[in-house]
Amino acid sequence: MSTVADTTTSASSKFEKLSERAQEAEKRAAAARDQARAEVDESAGKARAAAQAQADRLRDSADATGSHVSASWTDLQKSWERHIGQVRHDIDSRKADLDRKRAEHRAKRAEDDAMFAIDFAYTAIEEAEFAVLHAIATRKKADELAVT
Repeated sequence: MSTVADTTTSASSKFEKLSERAQEAEKRAAAARDQARAEVDESAGKARAAAQAQADRLRDSADATGSHVSASWTDLQKSWERHIGQVRHDIDSRKADLDRKRAEHRAKRAEDDAMFAIDFAYTAIEEAEFAVLHAIATRKKADELAVT
């Protein structure tokens, strides 16, 4: 049986890792400003592979926990995977376009997609905070009911 301390410790550790990962992404994005395009393309490829690996780990983790994860989270994950697949497909097809006007339009769209992804991640953190606090409150209620 899980305790409030277990939940709090686990959540705190995950939030810390999330914060460290966000700082790492911020540093890489800042460094990309001064890098050659080929170097940035290489970094983007590595980031894409890392993101896919993390998505695979998340899916495997959700599959392993089975019924312990709400169906809404599973649905959201599947929707996110479809969205990412479409964005990646769009990115790959855009790479072939060399027309200046279209390239400018696509660059703006890629920038907008990047900013939205950050906003989406921020919202996910807000939801994660709610989920953790709700889990702690629920655990406390279960503990109280177990005593009575």
